[in-house]
Amino acid sequence: MQFSDLSLIDPILKALAEEGYTTPTPIQEQAIPILLSRQDLLGCAQTGTGKTAAFAIPILQLLSEERSKSAGGPRRIKTLILTPTRELAIQIDESFKAYGRHLNLRSTVIFGGVSQHAQVNTLKAGVDVLIATPGRLLDLMNQGFIALRDVQFFVLDEADRMLDMGFIHDVKKVIAKLPTRRQTLFFSATMPPDVAKLADTILSNPAKVEVTPVSSTADTIEQALYFVGKDDKRKLLAHILDDKSVKSALVFARTKHGADKVVKDLLRTGFKAEAIHGNKSQNARQRALSNFKSGETRILVATDIAARGIDVDELSHVINYELPNIPETYVHRIGRTGRAGHDGIALSFCDEEETEYLRDIHKLIGKRVPVITDHPFVLNISASTISKSTPTARQGRSNGNRNSSGRQISGSSGNGGQQRSDSRPSGQSSVRRESSSASSRPAGNGSARPDNRSNGARPSRGTGNSRFTNTGSDNNNY
Repeated sequence: MQFSDLSLIDPILKALAEEGYTTPTPIQEQAIPILLSRQDLLGCAQTGTGKTAAFAIPILQLLSEERSKSAGGPRRIKTLILTPTRELAIQIDESFKAYGRHLNLRSTVIFGGVSQHAQVNTLKAGVDVLIATPGRLLDLMNQGFIALRDVQFFVLDEADRMLDMGFIHDVKKVIAKLPTRRQTLFFSATMPPDVAKLADTILSNPAKVEVTPVSSTADTIEQALYFVGKDDKRKLLAHILDDKSVKSALVFARTKHGADKVVKDLLRTGFKAEAIHGNKSQNARQRALSNFKSGETRILVATDIAARGIDVDELSHVINYELPNIPETYVHRIGRTGRAGHDGIALSFCDEEETEYLRDIHKLIGKRVPVITDHPFVLNISASTISKSTPTARQGRSNGNRNSSGRQISGSSGNGGQQRSDSRPSGQSSVRRESSSASSRPAGNGSARPDNRSNGARPSRGTGNSRFTNTGSDNNNY
């Protein structure tokens, strides 16, 4: 199927062609006709599948039809997209502008952390599409700058992260101000019970599109695990990054303080790295992200919340410096790589205190992550030392998300789930695949391309100094 087979208008088809899109992804192929028929939708798809284009394209078409009936009239907010982070909001706005460049429509984005002056001026001039984070939206609504009475299309993007990040009360306040008659769209990479319950309360007879198993990891991502002591993690990270074939690395830490500490350690050992988290100003976050995307900075260290919506073409590596205490977050994190049909590598560090989190991750993704034992900082973990109890950190996800040691956790993840600027359909990116070839993968230093075999065989790529243990052994029964 081609986009031209989806009954899209010529201005949108022209914009898609200019973006290099011809073939829709499965979520786009299924969702676009449903949304064009003005039916509510509950969409669930793993990261990197193009969810943003799946809702942006049909909304733009329906808005264009509405606008043509009232040409010259005042612009009122007809579409509201609610999303958890500033980065993802900006990215969605870029997508709307790209796909709607030949339409007489206006979109804007609002978020906190910056002056509201420019945002208010844009709203006063009139917009058709508003992309917002919950806090700033409610703030400007309370000040009287935003009214939602004309909204016809409401999108809750990354619904699972919204709830994990404690936005449930803000979301309900926004929904209470929306017209009863509207088209509502839920998009999420995972569908835990609390998200499904919320969807049931605000969706009206929705169609459901689920293109992949919930919480599955993409086949294009090769995963590997390092058992390492907490005090040796910084040394192992430097050891891996010494391999120049690690072209770019997005490193995840649990806390803002932890992210800053990782950056300091890297700078001390001669690596150029920057951090991105909620305590950074918006300008600092955008600068760090721009430097990372351009390649000026090779390493970006992020918390889960700050990384939401980060979309970097051909990101070679995701490194979990600390395992997340919520297993779904692992799927979101590693989904930053291996996007749009490209290959990617996800490496995770696990110390003795994190083995319970690893057990939950294995249960969620339905397989065990292969273990690399050939590195200088191996931690010998015996299965007999691992508690069988459920990690206390998973209790009360929205109540501060503290782990078992009492440390504060950033309870979200990084992935908007879109390709390139939210949706480069698979099969469209051959011109960008050169750096995804085998020659660009790590060739040693314990960071070689993971071999998905878990029978103890030597990986078929790299220099062969990375060997995986048998994942059925006593040391890997979690």
